[in-house]
Amino acid sequence: MISLLTRVRSKHFRPLLGRIPLIDWLALYWPRLLPAAGWSYTRAFLVSPVTGTTSASGMEGRRPQFGNRHLRDPGQVFQHNAWDNVQWSEEQESAARKKVLENSSQPLPPEQQEEYETKASNYWDDFYTIHENKFFKDRQWLFTEFPELSSKHMGQSDIDREQIQDSNMDRGDESKDPGSSATYRILEVGCGVGNTVFPILQTNNDPGLFVYCCDFSSTAVEIVKSSPNYDPSRCFAFVHDLSDENSSYPIPEESLDVIVMIFVLSAILPSKMQEAITRLSKLLKPGGCILLRDYGRYDMAQLRFKKGRCLSENFYVRGDGTRVYFFTQDELGHLFTSAGLEKVQNTVDRRLQVNRGKQLTMYRVWIQCKYRRPSNAPASPHDTLP
Repeated sequence: MISLLTRVRSKHFRPLLGRIPLIDWLALYWPRLLPAAGWSYTRAFLVSPVTGTTSASGMEGRRPQFGNRHLRDPGQVFQHNAWDNVQWSEEQESAARKKVLENSSQPLPPEQQEEYETKASNYWDDFYTIHENKFFKDRQWLFTEFPELSSKHMGQSDIDREQIQDSNMDRGDESKDPGSSATYRILEVGCGVGNTVFPILQTNNDPGLFVYCCDFSSTAVEIVKSSPNYDPSRCFAFVHDLSDENSSYPIPEESLDVIVMIFVLSAILPSKMQEAITRLSKLLKPGGCILLRDYGRYDMAQLRFKKGRCLSENFYVRGDGTRVYFFTQDELGHLFTSAGLEKVQNTVDRRLQVNRGKQLTMYRVWIQCKYRRPSNAPASPHDTLP
């Protein structure tokens, strides 16, 4: 059976439990409850935009790429905080399927589902208003798993840079587009309060780098812009609804080298995911790629949902009104290939996290993808998307 944490003893924080699911509550407050328990627990691996604790000098101590720590002897499970690529038994798979069938047996009525869709931005604004940037952790895996975000991966030649600079001079710098003179452009979709953007800017000092970032929540974007680490000469933050096909990006087509999507695609309606990926793919240069990390099917968070929280198959609403979908590899692969992208990576990170102090085990399932626009992709006008 899958061991799950079911009780938390904390008189100080107990009044908050009714407002958000236990799984999300623990991700925020666990470090305060048991700071010395050796526990590795996150909801979405964050970094504080205020302290900016992730830096180039601190990256030497980051953990190795996932998949390198295997549990060969079950008796040694509590020797480390986490184990990679843990194989589930048939009993565990069966228990997970049964749990999902149970918690999805009573989907919310259509009128309630519509309310969560129309008020989605309000729920995310409330989330960031409450939590701001108080409970964030370093994304220690960021540059290990996605080296495309580091300066070492920016392999554009000096000749290419000179050509771009000459082109800008020929135009007399008439372009007012943010980042128009950059030689390497990154967009993070669903930036939150700078969880990925600030580590990139702090680690990558290449003068040719420019980072765009957007979020559904205007509150989150304002927090990003108010951070002392926000530099308008290297970054542009804006509000954008990923699921709105009529909302244009302030970025020309075929201008981006990398698009980052970390725990964001799962937050929108499944029926709107394909159009969202297709529109993003048009922003990529030939050879540019989308990097994604998101929730996988039967992740512990999915198994923790109670009846009455299911919106549709594998799509749920949390206690705070935000929503989450749990993917399979095939589903994500279909979304990307249907948008004309080629697979570079599509991997399940099936991880066992443990609390050595309490002798508890928790099973997490994430999916990590990299999909690239073909280098010979048909050219399209460098216009802003309609």
